[in-house]
Formats: sequence, C-alpha cells, structure tokens
Amino acid sequence: MNQDETQFKEYDVAYETYDEGGEVKDDLNYPVHVYFIELSKQYMKNVQWNWHTELEVVIVNHGDIIFKTHEAQVTLSAGMGIVINSNTMHTIEPSGEDSNCSMYSATFHPTFLFGYGHSLLYEKYLTPVVSSPKFQYLVLSEDTPEESKMLDCINNVIAANLIKNYGYELTTKSLLCNFWLILSQKVAPAESVKASKPIASNDEIRTKEMILYIEEHYADKVTLEDLADTVHISKSECCRCFKRALNLTPIEYLMKYRIYMAATLIQKKDKKASSFSELAFNVGFNNASYFNKVFRQYLGYTPSEYRRKVNSDPNFDLFTTISI
Repeated sequence: MNQDETQFKEYDVAYETYDEGGEVKDDLNYPVHVYFIELSKQYMKNVQWNWHTELEVVIVNHGDIIFKTHEAQVTLSAGMGIVINSNTMHTIEPSGEDSNCSMYSATFHPTFLFGYGHSLLYEKYLTPVVSSPKFQYLVLSEDTPEESKMLDCINNVIAANLIKNYGYELTTKSLLCNFWLILSQKVAPAESVKASKPIASNDEIRTKEMILYIEEHYADKVTLEDLADTVHISKSECCRCFKRALNLTPIEYLMKYRIYMAATLIQKKDKKASSFSELAFNVGFNNASYFNKVFRQYLGYTPSEYRRKVNSDPNFDLFTTISI
C-alpha cells in the first residue's frame, strides 16, 4: 500500500445512520446529511468536542457562535459559515451568555463527489484539499464574492435536502461540485506545491486516543493512570495535554460523558435506567448520591426530575444532534 493509499484509507469505508426504528441503514450511496442545531437544546448548551471523516459546513442562522479547535477560535455571526476539514477536532459554543443560537450543518463525504478509486479527479482535486497543511477550517463571509458563492451553494444544498423534491440528490452533487471547485482554488491552488498530509499536534493525537478510551470504558473504573497509560505519558502530562487541547481536565471530560450517557439511557427508557442506583452503576458511578449531584450540576435536573420530564412530554429533548 503506497503512502496516498494509507493516508486516505479512511475514505474507503461505509457510514451507518439509523432509521426511525433505530435500525442501521446503509449510508454509503448518499453520504450527505443536513441538521438544524439549536445550542440551547444541546448537552451543556454546546456542540461537544468531536471529529469525523466527513467534511462539514456550518452556517449560522441566528445569534453569534464561537468555533474552536485545540489551537484557535473564531466568532461567527448570523449569515457567516465555516468549512471544517475531516478529522479536525472542534467544538461550538455560544458567544456570551445568550445560548439562543441556531445553525445549519451540512456534512458530506468526499467520495460522494470523487468515488473510491484513485482517479485523476481524486488525485487532482480531493487529495490536495483534504491534506492541505493550512486547511483545518475556512471561515466564509458574504462580504467576499468567492465565499458568498460557497455560502449560496451550501444554503441551496440545505434547502434541497430538507424539501427533497425529485432529483435532489443530483442537485446536491452539482452544488457540491461547484462548492468544491471554489474551495480547492482557495486552499490548494493548482500552482501550489504538492500537498502533504497535515501534521496533527501531539496534544491532539493523544487527546483523541484518550477520548476513544473514555467512550469505550466510561462504565468501568477509569483512573488518570489508565488514561496516561493509553498514550504512554505521565499522569501530570496527561492532565496538561488534555487541558491544552480541550481546556478540560481528563476527569471533567469523563464526568461529562458519563452524565451524557445517563441522560441518553433515560431518554431511551433503557432497562439499564430502571432504577437510579442501577443507572449510576451502569455509567461508572459507585455512589448514587454523588451521581445525582453531578447530574443536576450538568443538566439542571435531578435524574428523577429528568425522567418525569421525558415521560410527561414526548417532545422533551434537552439535547440533540450531539457527538461527544
């Protein structure tokens, strides 16, 4: 396997989504999704730290938001957008105390445009963009003609995928091809040198590994030593690394993830949430009283109050469209 094949092997996989019955459905043939996100309805009122192999374009609908990577942050106002490259770890939160912000998110996998083989189009237009060292994200403003055209393309993609008239898939592909052409001219112009793979910082690489460990083992006893051993560093460096990358300690992130999973089990009326002491145990807490305290601290409800809200209001959903 050559270097390019290794670098882009993550693109040759199928993506799974879920239908209304919770069953996995094949998403390989049309890997395009549109979401409407209200930050006031998100867990902790922000989009938690996440990364994904799809490219994502966020367009602010209302209010001001702050987009952050582990190295930088930018503030976006209504009408502005941001293109997020694949595997860029990021979070989104309100700007200021007002969480009444909303946005549209359009995600798509590049193979929708370029296929799965290493074709001429793949090598000429895909590889230089996604591997551009300077492209973690690109802010889009209506004040710049090229960026305004990119915003128009994505707004039309959003509309097409919400309305879903006959042929919307073809319309979407046409719009995304136009969008990609402008994107490639901005981040990887033809006269530039051959692109090389962006080098992720040690903090980002290590933090991603620790997050994956937490997501797999959150229900178990997870110690700082366990997390440090995952990436072969000391406990003190583990804390510094997490703090530099996410501005959180590893234990703070672990607690947030456990409470997120507890609320998810309550919403799904899972048998693991049949009693709160059992629920606490199933998400990694040994003490039900401490679990209740942390649950209320993060969500503003006790577990029993949260369950009553879920049972009394079928539309109640404190957080949606989240990837931690």
